[in-house]
Amino acid sequence: MDEETAQQIEQIVGYEFSDRGLLSEAFIHSSSANNRLLSNERQEFLGDAVLALVICQTLFDRFSSYLEGDLTKIKSMLVSRGMCARISKQLGLPKFLKVGKGMVSSRALLGSLAAGVLESLIAAIYLDGGFEPARDFILRIFGLLIEKADAEHSQGNFKSLLQQYTQEQLSVTPDYVLLDEKGPDHNKCFELEVVIDAHHYPSAWGTNKKEAEQKAAYNALVELGVLEGVSPDSSS
Repeated sequence: MDEETAQQIEQIVGYEFSDRGLLSEAFIHSSSANNRLLSNERQEFLGDAVLALVICQTLFDRFSSYLEGDLTKIKSMLVSRGMCARISKQLGLPKFLKVGKGMVSSRALLGSLAAGVLESLIAAIYLDGGFEPARDFILRIFGLLIEKADAEHSQGNFKSLLQQYTQEQLSVTPDYVLLDEKGPDHNKCFELEVVIDAHHYPSAWGTNKKEAEQKAAYNALVELGVLEGVSPDSSS
């Protein structure tokens, strides 16, 4: 990595590296490395753990009235691949990632690779300067998201979250399709699925259409990588 590129990244991050080799390694994808041990895969592994620790500790301290399940749902949204990719793109990190020729135009640069380079960068900061600089960087880039985080929103507003994500990332709006209904009129159950750009996501049952829509939206968010697989409450 040349001096100019390193300085650009340091300016984005707000941290000056003592060991530029760690910074350089964070932006080497395995497709461009002669040896995978020389790529950013190991840093990505460490960065994922550092990110999760900082987010978990912050949520634990900030939301003292929330139980473990509530905290887990907020954490799963914040540290998901989809969210990390979104932040990575906002910071402009993917353009610095060194990838093999076949990956240059890959859609993965906008998804999993974008998320991975953010995690690698977190690890590089951690290895170079310790926990505090890494924590400061994470809280700076996730700060607004943490401020807005609310367990009730995460549990009960999957439809809103899915619509926001699909409009921002895919420029489409999700459709909800009723597949089946069972039971007598006074005690019906409904099965619905989400369809996004002709792709059908796993369906869900609910005791009313609203509940089924929320659960179907959750299934779509999990498959899209926006949320991790934590079962929503039946009351969602």
